[in-house]
Amino acid sequence: MEDYPVSQTAINTITAGRLGADAIVKGQDDRLLVIVGPCSIHDTKAGLEYAKLLKAYADGAKDHLHILMRTYFEKPRTTIRASMAPFKSTRVLGSQEDSYLNVYMTNYPDVLMIHLLLTTHASSFFLCRKYTSESYQAELGIPVAVEFLDQISPQYIADTVSWGAIGARTTESQCHRELASGLSTPVGFKNGTNGSVGIAIDAIRAAKSGHVFLSVTKQGISAIVETNVRQKWIQVFSHDVVENHIKECVQELSKAGLKPLVMVDCSHGNSEKKHERQLVVAEDLANQLENPETQDSIMGVMIESNLVEGKQSLEALGPNKLAYGQSITDACLDWESTKKALDRLKAAVSQRRSQKLAAASSGSA
Repeated sequence: MEDYPVSQTAINTITAGRLGADAIVKGQDDRLLVIVGPCSIHDTKAGLEYAKLLKAYADGAKDHLHILMRTYFEKPRTTIRASMAPFKSTRVLGSQEDSYLNVYMTNYPDVLMIHLLLTTHASSFFLCRKYTSESYQAELGIPVAVEFLDQISPQYIADTVSWGAIGARTTESQCHRELASGLSTPVGFKNGTNGSVGIAIDAIRAAKSGHVFLSVTKQGISAIVETNVRQKWIQVFSHDVVENHIKECVQELSKAGLKPLVMVDCSHGNSEKKHERQLVVAEDLANQLENPETQDSIMGVMIESNLVEGKQSLEALGPNKLAYGQSITDACLDWESTKKALDRLKAAVSQRRSQKLAAASSGSA
């Protein structure tokens, strides 16, 4: 952390990202929270290029959309976890040439030379931190969103993150609920892999309480961590776009005494794992945002997007033959298609705002 301190410019970006997301989660800001970006980060150069494009768009849409870049360094899987930790980067640990250091390190060690395995964990933390802090996105002015898969790595990068996700496979995990209770970022709990919103609601209740658990200090020393009670910085992150399901989810949240707002994933099950269908899902959500009966339930969306559409296989191609700017995990929309989805959502937020202003004027007349 001392090697990659967070600059004041980065702190301003991170704080603005957190406060904006927090206000939206609490229902105090009528903008839409948008988490958009690559399924996973494996190439810092492509990630930085994407961040610059997203920053330019976010500046023009900031009155309607609060945009954070999806910056996932690891990917949970139903069977085997994929450790991404990143990157195609120059001068890594003194190297003079580009090299992928920790792509699928844990599960596919044959991708790498044996000597790299001895240094990957430490170098990955450095690279992740560098990427999210002053040298990359935070300096550009685009806040980042990260999924947290364990209780150790967040200590090294959490101060550079503006929004955290706990995925469908880990929402039921006590360890992740304890972690969420101590994070300084707003946190989204996805409903379970079986679609159950009850699991996410239980997770929110647990994370809103204080906990004591084993973790590490910022110096990497094992320690007992105690967290305080959190206040309303947590929401359900739904993977079902169907209007009736969203209504049911909101009703369950209300019954539990929680804010009846959800974020909806445009990818994965909602898109039937067909990346181009994210546009269809975004259109559906836009229509719900414009419908007075449903518009108050949706506070955010997530979109998987990259420079190049689709995905490619690291196992088949190897690290040296990968196409630039294309995902090596889930398939993504390309940038032009992403702008179409964001434009539609921005228009829907504008329409929702106009409807509410008209209703308020009519009610006061």
